[in-house]
Amino acid sequence: MTAPDLPQIVQADSAGIAHAAELLRAGEPVAVPTETVYGLAARADRDDAVAAIYRAKGRPDFNPLIVHVPDLESAERLARFSEPVRRVAMHFWPGPLTLVLPLRPYARIAPAVTAGLATIALRMPAHPVMHRLLEEVGFPLAAPSANRSGGVSPTEAAHVARSLAGRIPMVLDGGTCTRGIESTIAAFRDDGSWQLLRPGPIAQFEIASLCGDAKAADGRVIEAPGQLASHYAPGKPMRLNAARAGEGEFMIGFGTVAGDCSLSPQGDLAEAAARLYACLHEAAAAGQGMIAVAPIPDEGIGLAINDRLRRAAA
Repeated sequence: MTAPDLPQIVQADSAGIAHAAELLRAGEPVAVPTETVYGLAARADRDDAVAAIYRAKGRPDFNPLIVHVPDLESAERLARFSEPVRRVAMHFWPGPLTLVLPLRPYARIAPAVTAGLATIALRMPAHPVMHRLLEEVGFPLAAPSANRSGGVSPTEAAHVARSLAGRIPMVLDGGTCTRGIESTIAAFRDDGSWQLLRPGPIAQFEIASLCGDAKAADGRVIEAPGQLASHYAPGKPMRLNAARAGEGEFMIGFGTVAGDCSLSPQGDLAEAAARLYACLHEAAAAGQGMIAVAPIPDEGIGLAINDRLRRAAA
């Protein structure tokens, strides 16, 4: 059987961004870089464009999509911002924080983006390529991670090309993602409370320093990406908190625990987050049938890393 064609990988210069914008205006999906992971972008205001994301990813239709905007003014046209939420947005945007907020009644957003919920997930990315693309197209972009649904998120253009071969026309290559782990997601309620829905590069205590302590999330409703119990899977059994590799295991090391691939030989959690998906991609492609992962401290960004590892192992 013939292998599916790889998407075109285009450098993120002025010509590449213009080409990506042309495809997006026509309703085509395009893989784009952000500071967290590569996203599969499509215009968020058209049903057919959003459907193209779902087809490419095989994504469940009850899992909402994050909508990316170039500035706070664009975000406020789509969602209601209280004063505390505006303060949080002005402090952390642009950056790796997604806010789940009440959707404005007449916001120009395709219903599939919110999966039928009365809330919308919004982010202002910090990556200069994504920012230039948003300004070029002039409409918000829905952009989940650019991989098959449930698979390992991509931090390089080559990861995207392998995962979505035969499914998308183009990858805009902006180099390796600097953060390497998906955005923190926080939901803000009408009663003034907030919940952490997904840990990420911005820690819960950093948000709490601006708007008080969070409530515990009950987890009954999927209202943001990454809340599925099994996610980010490399397609092999995974053993966590392993001191060494067993027979037939690819070892992902950390700190003093060596491995076939190390998240960070120095034990640096920020480096580990940036390298997490690259190591999982390497493990998925390796000859060993199983994966072992060294212990990761459950603190700071380590909470987000362990969250992704637990979901990958589920």
